[in-house]
Amino acid sequence: MLEPKTSYALLERVFRQEAGRLTASLVRYLGDFDLAEELMSEALVEALERWETEGAPERPAAWLLTTARRKGLDRLRRDARYRDKLKLLAALPETAEAEPDDRLRLIFTCCHPSLARDAQIPLTLRAVVGLTTEEIARAFMVPEPTLAKRIVRAKHKIVASGVTYRVPAFEELGSRLDDVLTVIYLVFNEGYVATSGGSPIRRDLARDAEWLAGLLVNLLPDEPEPQGLLALIRLHLARWQARVDANGDFVLLEHQDRSLWDRKQIADALHLLARAAAHGRPGRYQLEAAIAGAHCEAPTWAATNWQQILDFYTLLMQFDDSPVVALNRAIPTRHVHGAVRALEEVDRLTESLAGYHLFHATRAALLKDLGRHAEAAEADARALELTRNPAERTLLERRLRLA
Repeated sequence: MLEPKTSYALLERVFRQEAGRLTASLVRYLGDFDLAEELMSEALVEALERWETEGAPERPAAWLLTTARRKGLDRLRRDARYRDKLKLLAALPETAEAEPDDRLRLIFTCCHPSLARDAQIPLTLRAVVGLTTEEIARAFMVPEPTLAKRIVRAKHKIVASGVTYRVPAFEELGSRLDDVLTVIYLVFNEGYVATSGGSPIRRDLARDAEWLAGLLVNLLPDEPEPQGLLALIRLHLARWQARVDANGDFVLLEHQDRSLWDRKQIADALHLLARAAAHGRPGRYQLEAAIAGAHCEAPTWAATNWQQILDFYTLLMQFDDSPVVALNRAIPTRHVHGAVRALEEVDRLTESLAGYHLFHATRAALLKDLGRHAEAAEADARALELTRNPAERTLLERRLRLA
């Protein structure tokens, strides 16, 4: 028998790792987001009740999918409105595993051009990744009720419009590619720095993003941006071993043990980036990968080519002039032109990034450089209020103790 805490921890891990895949499989058969999510939730409740007394099954994901299927069959048999869905769900084998490409189909479905753009990506993160509405709202810095309404409207629009659940034909891909790339990028970001939960990083999500980006590269071999995104993800994964110490705390790039970096993976990713660049069509993800590559190629922190990185950021601003990119550009600006100029650039972002913890953390670092320690402590305290990531909180708390 599993201890209750052990059972809950296992179920939480399985849900975090598998919910997106499993929900995608149910959506494929049902064509109904709400019903798929409800069935998966009911299966999770039953798992929590049964695994504590019976022990966890050997294949938890298959158990959850099979349980959701059975619950769906029971419910649909009692409701004549769902007669067509009953036939579809009955076709799902009782011992089915989620098909490996279901999530890519579901991502393209969620990114259908008939849906409002501000709903496409949140819906995908909810349905495919299994993030909570609260987590997604924090990532987009919008009120949770507002985001929830967008997601509900998007689900209803998919049903009402009869949007087909498939990877679109080649001639249709262009109109959805940017949004699909954005989704995969955000999936990786959630793995790289989790917005909430007990772990500061989620390797399962990071690997999922790598796999999905690889599918896109194979699907669109002549498109450079999927290659750039895959290269970017692999460059970050190559440094993964050095990002967190034995205590689970983040290690800043300047303090990382570079001997732990996977040099072969870095070389392979840079080769992939060169393939993308050979197309002669630069874009956001190629430039972000170039920035990551410049960091990976530096033998030490002191040897970092900050001018090159600043130049890449300047080019990146032509493709993505978002406040977050402008904030990130302040870091190389600090090393090339000094903290005064960098702080001036950051302060211009106050209105748009006031609710973003890294805005305040970046300001704190620059203020500290300028000897304005009291203001730096205030900025770090505000950053601490805005993040729930445990490793980020530990880092900020340490900075405040040393202020």
